[in-house]
Amino acid sequence: MNPKLSTIICAYNSDPSSLQRTLEGIQNQNCAGVNLEILLIDNASTPPLKIPLLNNSKFPLRHIKEAKPGLSQARRRGFMEATADFFVLVDDDTILHPDYLEKAFHAMTTQPHLGCTGGKSIPEFEVPPDPWMAEFFNLLALRDLGEQPLRAGWNQEYPLSSPVGAGMVLRREVAETWLKTGSSAITDRKGAELSSGGDNDIVLCALKAGWQVGYDPTLVLTHLIPASRLEPNYLERLNHGIQKSWMQVLSFHGINPWPPIPKWSVAPRKLKAWFTRKAWTSPAARTRWRGACGHFEGRVEHS
Repeated sequence: MNPKLSTIICAYNSDPSSLQRTLEGIQNQNCAGVNLEILLIDNASTPPLKIPLLNNSKFPLRHIKEAKPGLSQARRRGFMEATADFFVLVDDDTILHPDYLEKAFHAMTTQPHLGCTGGKSIPEFEVPPDPWMAEFFNLLALRDLGEQPLRAGWNQEYPLSSPVGAGMVLRREVAETWLKTGSSAITDRKGAELSSGGDNDIVLCALKAGWQVGYDPTLVLTHLIPASRLEPNYLERLNHGIQKSWMQVLSFHGINPWPPIPKWSVAPRKLKAWFTRKAWTSPAARTRWRGACGHFEGRVEHS
């Protein structure tokens, strides 16, 4: 029987134990009656991924090597390889709760105007985070918007209910629209680069094509957060990359409320922000400043 749901895992130099837990989470899904396929996209890992569970999957599983680096490129390959009507994006450090795929399939088959959706991303920290870090949890794709479902359509803005990439559920039609109209110039995860514009690009392509996007509190996953992602330097780099790509994606889709700025003005703006944000006073202040730097860089006008 043809798969009804394609689960696409994009992996790059994955931690073997985390990826193993991700795969086990899919194997443990309670999705009787939903034909499922698993695509593991090895995005130029060095060395190539070797996962023992690949030989013992109860669902059809394909291990696909994508030589061109970058999360968006891996997703493009996954979308083109997938055979189902609905897709679920799974990061290599997330564990879907046992009913995730069943509820995702139900949401998409009972809500014909829903183009993509997502739910809660609950952290499992390797080490306890410092209290100041809570301000930046959204940068780590952690979120809980409450117990009420949310829906939104196109309104010339980016809705709060928009799903993040980890656990995003989307229709084939949305993926095909993004393949045709999404911006290849928007930066996304590539090697050590910490940007994330690809998630936003998919959502905006769906909205502009007339689909609704949503938040479904019954869709829950666990996001594994290693100690390395709670290092102040990592959070600084992450905020910089995310803010830069956020400006780029808003500009590409014509909804950036901040106007373009000349390249020469970036350095003095950064210097001023260093003082206004008192970047020297604490790790949190420095992380905010690094976000401001990314914001300025993402607004540079192009001739």
